[in-house]
Amino acid sequence: MISRLKSEAPGLMQQGGVPGLSIALIRGGKTVWLHGFGVKDKKTGAPVRTNTVFEAASLSKPVFAYGVLKLVDQGKLDLDTPLSSYLAKPYIPDERIGSITARLVLSHRTGFPNWRGDDGSLPIYFPPGERFSYSGEGYIYLQRVVEQITGKPLEIYMDQAVFKPLGMTNSSYVWKPGFDALTATGYDSKGAPGELWKPKEAGAASSLNTTAKDYALFVDAVLNGKGLSSSALRQMETPEIALDPACRICVKQQPTELSKTLFWGLGWGIQREPKGILLWHWGDNGAFKAFVMADPAGKSGVVIFANGQDALNIAKPIIDIAMDADTLAFAWLK
Repeated sequence: MISRLKSEAPGLMQQGGVPGLSIALIRGGKTVWLHGFGVKDKKTGAPVRTNTVFEAASLSKPVFAYGVLKLVDQGKLDLDTPLSSYLAKPYIPDERIGSITARLVLSHRTGFPNWRGDDGSLPIYFPPGERFSYSGEGYIYLQRVVEQITGKPLEIYMDQAVFKPLGMTNSSYVWKPGFDALTATGYDSKGAPGELWKPKEAGAASSLNTTAKDYALFVDAVLNGKGLSSSALRQMETPEIALDPACRICVKQQPTELSKTLFWGLGWGIQREPKGILLWHWGDNGAFKAFVMADPAGKSGVVIFANGQDALNIAKPIIDIAMDADTLAFAWLK
């Protein structure tokens, strides 16, 4: 499998115009292989190494969900208590905000759009809980609640509760000076470099910078039940809502059918297989793309980060080889 990945990944990268790729392979609940392909910067020719930092994009969300479930384990947050009860004033002037819970946020059932409008407005498009519609704004709402409960900015809480305990030394929701020498440059579809984003403010939905090595340590923890109770892990891995095969951001359309194989749990996409479930998530920050998949029963997984806008177009064969599975998420992501 490793030899196949080594031989096939470079050709796929060339075919897809992807300058650099970092991959971590997990077997038996442990990272067994870390490898960098290509370059992190085309101008300098600096290669991708195991400590190369990438924008995790939406792979920020499963890590945040893990941090949220730690608060649930500690009795500081209840998954089904309205989030409005944790804040001094309503988050938005819509009485339906009182129906939104951490469970609905983590499974993308808030009714929020992915991002608020240019005018700063944040509408609720359908009754919370009614259906799936992917929303980064839901995660920002829950982030405000986590910050209120812990009395800490998100980057401090996540560093203390997740990154340090798991040994994720090159991970942060805000920019760290040490990233300057380690970071990859992102490239668009024409091969032009993008401007480096150095987040000064943490965003639970998308601002994580990390390495494949660090992210694999997080996946290792999920597969081994490290840092969470068995109850919290079970809830994370339980399907909450079936996905609409034709829609990801579904604020304005009802599903005509629901998938029998793809679902969302608490912070993770879930693919239901005859032999069990696979957890997955994708990341898309434009010039940076990422994908993670994990098999809880088999304690195996894979993490990939790339610095090319079209990298998700070549990700499926890499993930399929690594997981010996047919990854259905890519058809849903289109």
